[in-house]
This record gives sequence, structure tokens and C-alpha cells, in this order.
Amino acid sequence: MPDRRTVDQIPTEELERILAIRKRKERAQRLRRLALQGRIAQADPSAQALAVDDQSPVLDAAGRPTGRYRSIEVGGEEEPPEEKPARRGIAWGWVFNKFLLFVEVAALAGLVLVLASSLLALRELNQSVRDVLTPSQTETPRPLIDAVVLPSGHRPPTAPGVVEPNLDEIPEHLRSLVQAVTPLPIPTQGPEQPSRIVIKSIAVDAPVVQGDDWEQLKKGVGHHLRSANPGERGNLVLSAHNDVFGEIFRNLEKVELKDEILVYSGSRVFRYVATQKRVIEPTEVSVMYPTSDPTLTLITCYPYLVDNKRIVVIAELQP
Repeated sequence: MPDRRTVDQIPTEELERILAIRKRKERAQRLRRLALQGRIAQADPSAQALAVDDQSPVLDAAGRPTGRYRSIEVGGEEEPPEEKPARRGIAWGWVFNKFLLFVEVAALAGLVLVLASSLLALRELNQSVRDVLTPSQTETPRPLIDAVVLPSGHRPPTAPGVVEPNLDEIPEHLRSLVQAVTPLPIPTQGPEQPSRIVIKSIAVDAPVVQGDDWEQLKKGVGHHLRSANPGERGNLVLSAHNDVFGEIFRNLEKVELKDEILVYSGSRVFRYVATQKRVIEPTEVSVMYPTSDPTLTLITCYPYLVDNKRIVVIAELQP
């Protein structure tokens, strides 16, 4: 039957006896374990039992302790001799794992460096392109066309080499907008440039020359420099006088919508059809701006012999 008494209820003598028994059992178990490991000699069972019961060493014929108590001296048992740990070799597996870890860390650092340098180079490239595409704050925006007044004026310039429209042709409230400009050099006629214009509805069949200044318009219909060529996408601008030098565009105001206009470029001919007709101020140069579709713009002075305005006929290229 198990003992259900508490520690306080057990007498001191009995506690000491129980503690001594437990110590003897633990010592016996430790000695048996050492014997199985070969660290001490196997004790004689009878002598061992006697030694455990009497807690005294068993002596052999020579008077030395035998069995498991042969190393016991007065005051306790002798500890077994301490064995030196075996010398460990180089753990090549551990070294290889550390080397692989170092390689992985170096590869990751190199990848981060490459990505950072790529992003920096991309940012510099974008900034360079942005600088090229964005005009400088100090630069003056270049106009779409080099003109301050529409061509085909019927008064000659006042100074050689300078295009200065006669102010009599310009309305008084617009004269402050007009200034003299230096004309562009006349290029050599090319095979893709216009060479002839035919408008059957007003009996026009005239040569086309490069440039539309005073001297060029003496020779025929002027092709505004830097405007499109026949058949090209853009605005082909042609102008001529209406009351001097042959009065080529004398009857331009009589052109009706859907009238056919033929423009020759060498041996090729391009067919345009009139879609608009307008009377505007001489300074309304927006009619000469580039267009997204193949367009023809014809300009002359208006009205006849007064010439303080311009009449404009706009036509579209037909397939």
C-alpha cells in the first residue's frame, strides 16, 4: 500500500534511511554502467551484493579491494581516468557549405550592383533624350514658316535683298505686326518639286518656280520654300500676282469648290480638288502651316487693284 504521508509527517531517522538507500542504488547503477563500458573490472556478484548491503569494500588475498570497489578509498570512490578527446579532422563538408554560401552572397551582391548601374544608365539616357526633345528656356521658338505676311504682294520692296511689304497693302491696325525679313536662298529646281500648274476653270497654265519673293514671282507661280512637294503629305503653298507680271491668278476668286487643279512635278501630274475658298488678312500666315494630309494652298492679292487682303483657295489631293 503506498505511503500517503507528507514529508513533515515522516520522522527524521526514517528520512535519513530512505536517502541512504537511494544513494546506494544510484551508486550501484553508476558502477554497473562503468563496468559495461569497460572502464572498470566486472565485480563479483556475491561480493558486489555484500558490498552494497554493508557499504564496505571487499578485499582479495593480497588485501586489495576487489570488484567494483577496488578503486574505492576512504571518503569516497575514485573517479575513472579522464579520456582525452579524439582529434577531429577537417570538416570538408562544412568548408564546402561555407564556400557555397560565400559564392551565393557574392553573386547576389553583383546582381544588385548590375541592376543599380542599369537603372542609373537608363535614367541618364532618358534625361539626355528629354534634354534633346525639350527646347531650352533661352531658345526662341522657331516659327512653322519663315513669313510675317502672305506672299504675292503687288508692291516692290524698298531695299534690295530685303523683303519689306509695302504698308499700303496692310490694314492700319495690323501694320505693327509686319517686319522685314531676309529672304531664303533659292534652291535649284529638283525633279520632285512642282514645275507647272493648270487650272482649266480659270484658264491658268503657268510655270512654277522656287521661291515667292518679288523677283521670283516675276517668272511665274512661286513655290513657298520649305512647303511640301506635289503628292507629299503636308501643305504645298503656291502664290502668284493678280494685277502685275501676267496677272496669273487674276481670276482665282472665280474658282469654285470641286474644281480640278493639276500640279506637275517633272513628268508626273497630281490632281487636287478645291475644298475651301477664303478672304483673309495679309498677316494670317496660319494658312501656310504644315498639314497632316496632302494639301494645296493657292494665294493671291484681293480685291483687284486694291490688294489690301488675300484670297486663298485650299485643295486636297485626289487618288
